[in-house]
Amino acid sequence: MDTQQQQSAIQGAKVLMVGAGGIGCELLKTLALSGFQDIHIIDMDTIEVSNLNRQFLFRRSHVGQSKAKVARDAVLRFRPHINIRSYHANVKNPEFDVDFFKQFDVVLNGLDNLDARRHVNRLCLAADVPLVESGTTGFLGQVTVHVKGKTECYECQTKPAPKTYPVCTITSTPTKFVHCIVWAKDLLFAKLFGDKNQDNDLNVRANNAASSSKETDDVFERAEDEDIEQYGRKIYDHVFGSNIEAALSNEETWKNRRRPRPIYSKDVLPESLTQQNGSTLNCSATDDDSTVSAMPLLGLKNPQELWGLTQNSLVFMEALKLFFAKRKKEIGHLTFDKDDQLAVEFVTAAANIRAESFGIPLHSLFEAKGIAGNIVHAVATTNAIVAGLIVIEAIKVLKKDADKYRMTYCLEHPSRKMLLMPVEPFEPNPACYVCSKTPLVLEINTQKSKLRDLVDKIVTAKLGMNLPLIMHGASLLYEVGDDLDDIMVANYNANLEKSLSELPSPVINGSILTVEDLQQELSCKINVKHREEFDEEKEPEGMVLSGWTQSPATNGESASTSNNEDEKAVDVTESSSGPEMASKKRRLSETHPEDHKKEAENVESDDDLMEIENPVMVSKKKKRVE
Repeated sequence: MDTQQQQSAIQGAKVLMVGAGGIGCELLKTLALSGFQDIHIIDMDTIEVSNLNRQFLFRRSHVGQSKAKVARDAVLRFRPHINIRSYHANVKNPEFDVDFFKQFDVVLNGLDNLDARRHVNRLCLAADVPLVESGTTGFLGQVTVHVKGKTECYECQTKPAPKTYPVCTITSTPTKFVHCIVWAKDLLFAKLFGDKNQDNDLNVRANNAASSSKETDDVFERAEDEDIEQYGRKIYDHVFGSNIEAALSNEETWKNRRRPRPIYSKDVLPESLTQQNGSTLNCSATDDDSTVSAMPLLGLKNPQELWGLTQNSLVFMEALKLFFAKRKKEIGHLTFDKDDQLAVEFVTAAANIRAESFGIPLHSLFEAKGIAGNIVHAVATTNAIVAGLIVIEAIKVLKKDADKYRMTYCLEHPSRKMLLMPVEPFEPNPACYVCSKTPLVLEINTQKSKLRDLVDKIVTAKLGMNLPLIMHGASLLYEVGDDLDDIMVANYNANLEKSLSELPSPVINGSILTVEDLQQELSCKINVKHREEFDEEKEPEGMVLSGWTQSPATNGESASTSNNEDEKAVDVTESSSGPEMASKKRRLSETHPEDHKKEAENVESDDDLMEIENPVMVSKKKKRVE
């Protein structure tokens, strides 16, 4: 390696870092110590206490401040003569457009979510700027290189769908603690503290025909003069007692299942909670809503302690009282946040009470928080290793050493005496709708589904577009933007409520839609196929998008994918063990090109976990770059 050429490439490079968290802190430090002179950082987050055990540029005095700014200031203290510019902002903001990205020689990602990664990938493609992607989860990590036209883009391979559970399992027949967490977080917490007008299965049991909608809706409606403890007991008895009894009335359901046990507050709680715990209104809570806690009031200190039914019931009641006493203005607008201590306590307690009813083992608050928040505990060493690998690949990109690019995977256990597994990048996927413009196919009931369903469930949720524009032929059906006049906005809003076949330019079987995002400079075609019926359990969205999840089989290679899902997490698919996967790959220097192709056919897919994407290998990949 020509040292002079390398130093010249490093010192003359203008680098964009996206993310200043676990990976980002290590990356910024490594870039500065490696000689990079011009670094820009984007991060929208502020520093939290929980960041301090692994994000070593931050100190307790920095809590609440911008990660990007504090990271910049910390590095400038030991590298004062380099240029570092920080942006405390969302990378999806309009100012970070294609022209902004074009000024950089390479973009380095240290993100923790799929949506932002896809957005950066598309901007890099549009700007023709190389992207070095990364991720970590526990001891696993990865670094991949994405260069337009030479290697696959970030979206060339399928990303595992969030883990979902059938509604009937969550509401009627839970068998795992994660089912109870989903119920407590997405149904009960949302019903009590979120939008009260939302419909969910806590209102009326399907097999409780005797209950009217009005009668059960009143359960969640607190009267102005209703005592908070009385209200809490009413909620408790309804969801853990009456609803369970209603479910038991269907004998067929429990013929081959363990019958749940109804639980009522009078059986587990003292007659008066105020006398036992003191007044909630006088509790010593701080002004910071996220730190309000029921645990100190009940003498509970250890989050890893397993609470019994009575303790969970007391936490449930106390947390509910605190929400109404200390955070009443937020009620009606709250959504679950893993960093909201009171919300975590409430969801943990509710999930445990339900688990007790259904004979499911209880979990500690620490464990429940991990499940509810999809938390994989970080390892600082993995972040440091991955940051170093990012810089190595960035230098190769700057030197244009395309034949030396590597996707490198960090393993938890040695495989063939290796903990770092390098793999040659792959060619762009010809079936990728992002970088290869392959049309998608959408099966949908064009007579029943509204344009709003298409926008929310497909264009936004699946295609990840932020400012979508939808056209049918020459007819513009929908558009988002700040430059629209009131008449245009009214017309587009009216279109949203129309079925596809009733639009000004009817969308029917065989129609071809053009969907664009002007900010991402992304455009794709969707071939519409009318379909009358969908399986409510397997296809709950009432539509199926295909043509974007797997590549076609070529030269005898399989196009199938393997998503081995583990139901230990909520709304995410878990990684299968790394060593077994990694053992199918060999050190590149010890193999021949022909071997690489064979390996590509045998490597199965692992799944996204928090910051990592495909931690060991991607699914049955295509030919490697020659």
